Amino acid sequence: MISIHDLSFQYSAGNSIRFPDFTVTKGEHCLLLGESGSGKTTLLHLLGGLLRNYAGSVKVDNTELAQLSETSLDRFRGQHIGFVFQRNHLVSALSVEKNLMLAPYLAGLKINTERITEVLSGLGLAEKRKSSVTQLSHGQAQRVAIARAVLNKPSIIFADEPTSALDDKNCDRVIHMLMDVAAQNQSTLLVATHDQRLKDKISKQVKLSSS
Repeated sequence: MISIHDLSFQYSAGNSIRFPDFTVTKGEHCLLLGESGSGKTTLLHLLGGLLRNYAGSVKVDNTELAQLSETSLDRFRGQHIGFVFQRNHLVSALSVEKNLMLAPYLAGLKINTERITEVLSGLGLAEKRKSSVTQLSHGQAQRVAIARAVLNKPSIIFADEPTSALDDKNCDRVIHMLMDVAAQNQSTLLVATHDQRLKDKISKQVKLSSS
């Protein structure tokens, strides 16, 4: 499902980073561990096709990303990958429902209002469907971001530091929420984090070095 081999990436400043080989199978949950500067976010962006021009191999859902054109990559990402970023990137001018509608629209998929109902209800957000995202609490906005990430039933979910700014109670809530929605859709889940509280939650772990 996810496989990298001999992967390295050179930043515009000239310094480069090399990543360990690893594979994550379909439906598996995995932590990507490392301190700040170890390349966790860079690796997620490479795996999601947000960064290109890498050396080595990046296969996602049995597809070598380097072989896809920009247009094909955009469509592939929208149909197969769900992203939960450090910041939720919700569109403040839109309602919760319309923010979710962006996910299938940008992926070239038909908008399914029943699926929106299903996902919002599952995350305890049904009553917020028509609300502006500016009216949401931080926790509610984070759940909307998770809802948008899983709306298209992606085969892979990437989450970048989803718990680093949360207290213990909300940390547990968010990681279990991600694991639950991934399990419901049989999605592969890769969580990049330096949050030590998550190490006991997911047994498969890949450690990145900052050196």
